[in-house]
Amino acid sequence: MSNSLKATVVDGVMEIVFARPEKKNALNREMYAAAIAALAEADGDPAVHAILFAAEGDLFTAGNDMEDFVRASMGAQELGAVQFMEALALTQKPIVAAVHGAAIGIGTTMLWHCDLIYIAEDAKLTAPFVRLGIVPEAASSVLMPAHIGHAKSFAMFALGDGLTGKEAVAHGLANAALPAGQVAAAARKACALLKTAPIGALIAAKNLMRDRDALIARIRKEAVVLAERVKSPEAREIFNAFIARRQAGAATPSARSA
Repeated sequence: MSNSLKATVVDGVMEIVFARPEKKNALNREMYAAAIAALAEADGDPAVHAILFAAEGDLFTAGNDMEDFVRASMGAQELGAVQFMEALALTQKPIVAAVHGAAIGIGTTMLWHCDLIYIAEDAKLTAPFVRLGIVPEAASSVLMPAHIGHAKSFAMFALGDGLTGKEAVAHGLANAALPAGQVAAAARKACALLKTAPIGALIAAKNLMRDRDALIARIRKEAVVLAERVKSPEAREIFNAFIARRQAGAATPSARSA
């Protein structure tokens, strides 16, 4: 497993923890590969009844590592995100998320593939793909409008609007909004309850509630457009400007201490 992603089975629950707080838990290829392997292990282990996503540090995840986007824009590598999205969509065991702080980009869109979500009241979910010169992913181009409406979804994609934890509950995305210090415990309690349910019935219910073929088809359709957009001149300009700002900020003592 990656040093930046911890995956352990605890009392019948596969806990997958983003553990790169020094980089705001930005997801890179190594972390995606580790998460995909953990999901496969959980689905194949009859002793595992649930999967829990959580994170170290003061936020859930800042989304994709921008340096990976820069390399992908130059054709130097493929992003590992699409394979992770497909793995999420295909996972049969229940997925629970414990979300605190910010969840940006795929940090938000991955939640549409979770079955139970416990979120901090002051958490902020954003998916500003258009602002980055790219497009929605993880089937969010259909899942988000289906749940929160076209107008709100487009505002998140194109204007950078977000949802707080309380708003996520109001829109039916999350189960409960809690003080940040209570989120992980609530998620683990839900996992413990899932463990008491018949695993066959859990899987059957989830299978009935999700059209996996449609989700995979949409993820792949989005991926084609995303691959084109990542290499577009306007996206490259945005990515490079982001990296330049970050490097310039890191050069100052105040930024290093932030």
